[in-house]
Amino acid sequence: MKIVIALGGNSILKKGERQSYSTLIKNIKSTCRNLVPIIMNNKVVISHGNGPEIGYLAIQNEIASVKVPKMPLDVLGAESQALIGYLLEEQLNNQLRENKIKRLVATLVTQVLVNKKDKAFRNPTKPIGPFYTKKESEKLKKRGYIIINDAGRGYRRVVASPKPVKIIEKDIIKKLVEKNIIVIACGGGGIPVVTAGGKLKGIEGVIDKDLASSCLGKSIKADVLLILTGVPYAYLNYGKKNQKIIKKMNVKEARKYLNDGHFGVGSMKPKIEAGIDFLLHGGKRVIITEPRFCADALRGKKGTLIIR
Repeated sequence: MKIVIALGGNSILKKGERQSYSTLIKNIKSTCRNLVPIIMNNKVVISHGNGPEIGYLAIQNEIASVKVPKMPLDVLGAESQALIGYLLEEQLNNQLRENKIKRLVATLVTQVLVNKKDKAFRNPTKPIGPFYTKKESEKLKKRGYIIINDAGRGYRRVVASPKPVKIIEKDIIKKLVEKNIIVIACGGGGIPVVTAGGKLKGIEGVIDKDLASSCLGKSIKADVLLILTGVPYAYLNYGKKNQKIIKKMNVKEARKYLNDGHFGVGSMKPKIEAGIDFLLHGGKRVIITEPRFCADALRGKKGTLIIR
């Protein structure tokens, strides 16, 4: 079976944690350990979020700008792909050796084509970086940042998040997967690029990782899109007294719940949208759950299942 595993930011850095090397290693090691049962018997591509990491890189970029010229957001996206991809590859290789699994792992810095006229450039919605208090957020607003309340979890900076159109390296990824190589690709949603005069050019923005993962899954004709996030299920009325687990839904039901406003813009909404898109273009199953439940979810014992 061919599976795209989309790792959420919580698989790499949890809310409230500082981005230290030791914390990243601890979380990534735990995530990779959870992935081993899936990797053993399937062809796998792993994508990952970069919300906290690219936000921290942007802060470093700004602080250092008095001595070092700033880099644009697309370049920071490439940096975050290499940063997280390297650690994922390292820990995956360690787990494979520990479990005597003979598989190769390759990390591919990935470009994703977007439309330069995408309305997202006029309406930034993608949260990046750490969570702030309301007081801290007010100070950032005065510095020109666009800040939102991220699904009731705290205040975060938002940037443009254009929709993915095409994975530039899709043919390379497909060839590697067919050779049974574990591929880490589309990190942070991929580096957003546009065409200008027949040439590729990077553009500032952060593509949603789940939408990019759906695009990737369609490109390689994956069977399953496995979205790993910070909650074990998708919910109706999330965070309210009448919160209800969704164990299974079809595309029609998912669309209804979307329209009814059950899924947060910066959290579950893009996951559901990505799942619908994947299923309508040939995918067989979409599963949403926490990393620790991923193997059980693939067997139908945990998580939210979405079907056509």
